[in-house]
Amino acid sequence: MKYFLIPLIIIFVALTVVSLVRGIIAFLNSTKEDLNRDPSDGATANQLLQNKMMFNRIKYQGLAVVTVAILLAFAR
Repeated sequence: MKYFLIPLIIIFVALTVVSLVRGIIAFLNSTKEDLNRDPSDGATANQLLQNKMMFNRIKYQGLAVVTVAILLAFAR
Protein backbone atom coordinates (compact mmCIF):
# COMPACT_ATOMS: atom_id res chain seq x y z
CA MET A 1 0.00 0.00 0.00
CA LYS A 2 2.82 2.41 0.80
CA TYR A 3 4.29 1.85 -2.67
CA PHE A 4 1.11 3.37 -4.05
CA LEU A 5 0.62 6.16 -1.50
CA ILE A 6 4.16 7.60 -1.44
CA PRO A 7 4.24 8.36 -5.20
CA LEU A 8 0.72 9.75 -4.86
CA ILE A 9 1.93 12.12 -2.13
CA ILE A 10 4.83 13.22 -4.32
CA ILE A 11 2.46 13.92 -7.21
CA PHE A 12 0.11 15.96 -4.99
CA VAL A 13 3.01 17.96 -3.56
CA ALA A 14 4.33 18.66 -7.07
CA LEU A 15 0.89 19.79 -8.21
CA THR A 16 0.65 22.03 -5.14
CA VAL A 17 3.98 23.68 -5.94
CA VAL A 18 3.06 24.14 -9.61
CA SER A 19 -0.26 25.76 -8.67
CA LEU A 20 1.50 28.01 -6.17
CA VAL A 21 4.08 29.16 -8.72
CA ARG A 22 1.45 29.75 -11.41
CA GLY A 23 -0.63 31.76 -8.92
CA ILE A 24 2.37 33.89 -7.95
CA ILE A 25 3.17 34.54 -11.61
CA ALA A 26 -0.45 35.55 -12.27
CA PHE A 27 -0.32 37.82 -9.23
CA LEU A 28 2.86 39.52 -10.43
CA ASN A 29 1.37 40.05 -13.89
CA SER A 30 -1.96 41.34 -12.66
CA THR A 31 -0.58 43.94 -10.28
CA LYS A 32 0.78 45.90 -13.23
CA GLU A 33 -2.61 45.87 -14.95
CA ASP A 34 -4.65 46.56 -11.83
CA LEU A 35 -2.96 49.88 -11.09
CA ASN A 36 -4.37 51.44 -14.26
CA ARG A 37 -7.87 49.94 -14.52
CA ASP A 38 -11.29 50.77 -13.19
CA PRO A 39 -12.27 48.35 -10.37
CA SER A 40 -15.93 48.41 -11.39
CA ASP A 41 -15.07 46.55 -14.62
CA GLY A 42 -15.00 43.22 -12.77
CA ALA A 43 -12.28 40.65 -12.43
CA THR A 44 -9.51 40.45 -15.00
CA ALA A 45 -8.30 37.23 -16.58
CA ASN A 46 -5.24 37.25 -14.33
CA GLN A 47 -7.38 37.68 -11.22
CA LEU A 48 -9.55 34.75 -12.28
CA LEU A 49 -6.40 32.71 -12.88
CA GLN A 50 -5.16 33.66 -9.40
CA ASN A 51 -8.41 32.43 -7.87
CA LYS A 52 -8.28 29.21 -9.85
CA MET A 53 -4.66 28.52 -8.86
CA MET A 54 -5.42 29.27 -5.20
CA PHE A 55 -8.29 26.80 -5.25
CA ASN A 56 -6.10 24.20 -6.99
CA ARG A 57 -3.35 24.71 -4.44
CA ILE A 58 -5.72 24.21 -1.54
CA LYS A 59 -7.28 21.16 -3.21
CA TYR A 60 -3.95 19.44 -3.91
CA GLN A 61 -2.58 20.35 -0.51
CA GLY A 62 -5.64 18.84 1.14
CA LEU A 63 -5.34 15.68 -0.94
CA ALA A 64 -1.68 15.37 0.07
CA VAL A 65 -2.58 15.74 3.76
CA VAL A 66 -5.35 13.15 3.50
CA THR A 67 -2.99 10.76 1.70
CA VAL A 68 -0.36 11.19 4.43
CA ALA A 69 -3.04 10.50 7.05
CA ILE A 70 -4.04 7.32 5.24
CA LEU A 71 -0.39 6.27 4.97
CA LEU A 72 0.11 6.85 8.70
CA ALA A 73 -3.08 4.93 9.51
CA PHE A 74 -1.86 1.90 7.56
CA ALA A 75 1.64 2.14 9.03
CA ARG A 76 0.37 1.50 12.56
